[in-house]
Amino acid sequence: MENVLRPLIVLGGSVVLTLLVGWAVDRLLQRADRRHPETPLWDLLRRCRLPYQLVLCSALLRGSYDQARIARDHTAFIGQVLSLVLIGATAWLVVRIATAIVESSYTRYADQHRDAARVRRVRTQITLIQRIVTAVVGVVAVAAMLLMFPSFRAAGASLLASAGIISVVAGVAAQSTLGNLFAGFQIAFGDMVRIGDTVVVDGEWGTIEEVTLTYLAVRTWDERRITMPVSYFTSKPFENWSRGGAQMTGTVFFHLDHSAPIDAMREKLHDILRECPAWDGRNWGLAVTDTTPSTLEVRAVVTAKDADDIWTVRVTVREHLVRWLADQHPYALPRVNTAAAVLPPDTDSVVSLSRDGRPPRTGRG
Repeated sequence: MENVLRPLIVLGGSVVLTLLVGWAVDRLLQRADRRHPETPLWDLLRRCRLPYQLVLCSALLRGSYDQARIARDHTAFIGQVLSLVLIGATAWLVVRIATAIVESSYTRYADQHRDAARVRRVRTQITLIQRIVTAVVGVVAVAAMLLMFPSFRAAGASLLASAGIISVVAGVAAQSTLGNLFAGFQIAFGDMVRIGDTVVVDGEWGTIEEVTLTYLAVRTWDERRITMPVSYFTSKPFENWSRGGAQMTGTVFFHLDHSAPIDAMREKLHDILRECPAWDGRNWGLAVTDTTPSTLEVRAVVTAKDADDIWTVRVTVREHLVRWLADQHPYALPRVNTAAAVLPPDTDSVVSLSRDGRPPRTGRG
């Protein structure tokens, strides 16, 4: 009877105690969250319940497994497995706690500061810091697991003896990866580009959606994702429309006939902008910027609070002005001139073609 009750008491007691402690901790976190609603940390910590219970259960089983007296021939193996589970669960718990703390700090910072550029900068930095912490914890956990095996501990001495050769080989083989890694640190703390920035990269317009230690993801206006190595942003020029403020100035060009009513166009442009919600009212203008033998180049200048609104203002101005010109002033649109040529008054000095296609003879001879 004792051989049956002892395993049940040890195993069942560990599981029941784990569930009770997990429930009690969750209730305490719920109460703390209700008392401090301005701090999201307590609600985020509730996400750690599963790894916490796994850590507690594996620790209890690891400490009390010998008392259960089950499979005594495999005690060492089972104890090693429980130790591996405990190490993995602890790493999982540490990552969850670090993520909760980082997310809580960022949420409070975003609520207290209205500067969108600064908030995006902090978000980019904490995202990379969170990834670094996750990577470090993972490496430490894997190293701790490997140390559980005697064969790996014995191989450590030989690895240390050849560390110089290995470091050289690894440095040459991982040169590109290490370059991207250091470029990721440079982007995170050099404030070159941030999550949410509007950029033009390699001719593509989009928004920075994700920043990691090795690559950046750019979401284009047509919902495509462009993945680029972070070393690109530290070695090649790119446009960052969100740096130094989100406000932007846009231009709309028209190629019109020389008889285009510029003053009337200027008044119509102002009327269109007053009815456009995306226009921020900072500035506007219309001027003739160039001329060709057949057309005028007219430039309209408009402003908006960000890149999305400047696009809306530009397409609105272009559409309404072209429609207004076509309805009210069709003569102002560019056209191909097919009228007969007007000869200068001194026709004697002009060589004209005869009816048979040959130039007439002039002078003597």
